[in-house]
Amino acid sequence: MKSIPDDYSSYKKTPVFTEATVPQGLLNAHQTKAGTWAKIVVLEGRLLYRILEPQVEEHLLDSERFGVVEPQVLHEVEPRGKVSFYVDFHK
Repeated sequence: MKSIPDDYSSYKKTPVFTEATVPQGLLNAHQTKAGTWAKIVVLEGRLLYRILEPQVEEHLLDSERFGVVEPQVLHEVEPRGKVSFYVDFHK
């Protein structure tokens, strides 16, 4: 997983999602816009973060390990039991 560039800063956060409220769009392949990075922050539980290109990578996220989303790279998430998380967008 890459790192968000140092000169990027947070500009928007989603509400906190749970395994019951996570939008269907996040569970299926999707991507951020050009120039937009994101940080997936798990508050409680575990979330599988799957990067789908250029090759498949899987990362199990928890309160001590966040996920980084690169611009325009297909990815999806999958709750692993009870979970709460949000997405923090950077540009």
